[in-house]
This record gives sequence, C-alpha cells and structure tokens, in this order.
Amino acid sequence: MAAVEEAAGIIRAGGIVAVPTETVYGLAADARDSAAVARIYAAKGRPSFNPLIVHVPDLAAAERIAVFDADARALAARFWPGPLTLVLPVRAEAGIASLVTAGLDTIALRVPAHRAMQALLVASGAPLAAPSANASNAISPTRAAHVAASLGGAVALILDDGATATGVESTIVAGRTILRPGPVTMEMLREVLPVAAGTTAHVSAPGQLATHYAPRKPLRLGAVTREAGEWLIGFGAVEGDDTLSASGDLEEAAARLFDALHRADAGERDGIAVAPVPEIGIGVAINDRLRRAAHR
Repeated sequence: MAAVEEAAGIIRAGGIVAVPTETVYGLAADARDSAAVARIYAAKGRPSFNPLIVHVPDLAAAERIAVFDADARALAARFWPGPLTLVLPVRAEAGIASLVTAGLDTIALRVPAHRAMQALLVASGAPLAAPSANASNAISPTRAAHVAASLGGAVALILDDGATATGVESTIVAGRTILRPGPVTMEMLREVLPVAAGTTAHVSAPGQLATHYAPRKPLRLGAVTREAGEWLIGFGAVEGDDTLSASGDLEEAAARLFDALHRADAGERDGIAVAPVPEIGIGVAINDRLRRAAHR
C-alpha cells in the first residue's frame, strides 16, 4: 500500500509510473494533464498520432468521460472490469488532454480488473492514460523487469506485482467492430453482440500500427524446426529452446508470449523463430501480435 501511495503522489505531481494490469504493465499518467501525458510519449518514443487507452475504476467514471449507447453498455456490463477497451465519443466537458485522443473525437476506455491498477486509480483520483510500459514498437512488458530493461530511468517508479495474468493487450471494440483482437475473443463478444473484425484507414486506437510489439532480432513465424542461428519458441508438439505451451493451451501461450520473446531477444542467437499457433480463440490475438512483431 505504501508503494501505491507513493505512485499516486507521483501521478498527482504530474509524473509517470509503471503499473501492472491483467494484460501487460502500463505506463500511467493523469489523462487530464497534457504535460504528464507528453512525458508518456517522450518516455516511450511513441508517435503522437497513436492514441492512448484511458483506465477508470468503474462504469460510472467511464460515462463521465464518454457517451455510451446501448451496445457499449451491454459490453461493459458483461466484460468490465476486464481486458476489453471500448472506443466511444468523448465528452467535450470530460477534461481529457487532447494528446490522449491524438486529436480524435473518440476515446479508448477500459475498466481494469488488476488490483494494483485499481488501487492506483482510487489513490490518485485520476483517470489514467496508460499504454504499455515499453519503448514504442518494442516487445510489451509482462514483468517489472521488462519495464526496467526497456525504459530504465525514464520511469520514476515501477509497481511490481509479479507477472501479468493474461499476457496480451486488451481487445479493442468500436461500435460492433473489433479493432484489435485480445483476451476477450470474437466468440465471447458474439454472445452479447454481432461483432465483426475490421480495419480502418487511419489509426483510431492503440495497437493498429503495422509494426508493433517487435523484438530487435529478425522474427520468423510458422517454424516447425529451427534454422542456423535461431532461437526457436515452440508450441504444442513443436519443441524448441522455449515453449509457449507444451500442452497446446492457448491461454497459457498468451500469458507466456511476450516473456518468451523478451528471453529470445536477450539471448545470444541472431534470430527468433516461433512455431505455428492455431488461429482460434485467443490464438487470433497471439497471431496478430506475432505478425506485427515480424513486420519489417
């Protein structure tokens, strides 16, 4: 609790802190403070046209910031708190810094389930803009050590609450369109609404850049054997130097994905190969991250 209070003090003073969520570690600042949000962009080296997700403690707080329709309320009722982000019209009176929305008339909102992020939201009394706590386009952090290795002294404090549970970033939905696949799968969403996967011609939500989540080394996908100089990350029957899940469990694979990429990127071999992962359930999100990580 002392660490959370220290982190809240940094937030209130206009600083940035790293905090775990159920998905990945985030780099948090008061979403109403333009200078604080600018520190996020500076620490990450993030393009200013890429909007940020704002985390709030509950639906009531979210409705003070954005305009909800019946569809959005239905999804929030089913999946909040949890790893679902909704892109909604931002209220003019919400007081959110324009840097957060990248000048758009919409905002990406999420109610997180993780105890550390919830505690920081309550203690700081602020809506928190919090992209992943890593250098822009680099591998997302699922442990405090990943944050320290990627950002170093750029972040004043890291709240360490162990490895994140889900391991891939939240699903993003705008209206009835999935902008980014994630832990809340299409099948789960369709139990509430007839959603569909989609793309947009412009960046309207985080995680839409073609190159994202990328290691420094070349990444080869769909590998069943390693080539010379490669570190092979296996899955299921494909054994490797490491594995996402020896049993072929997709949820285990999602939780281990970025951790495995960090280990491979830090190793001595020149390249990384990853075994095929089925394009079903949360495997859609895993493959989305891998394709962006491999894009050059």
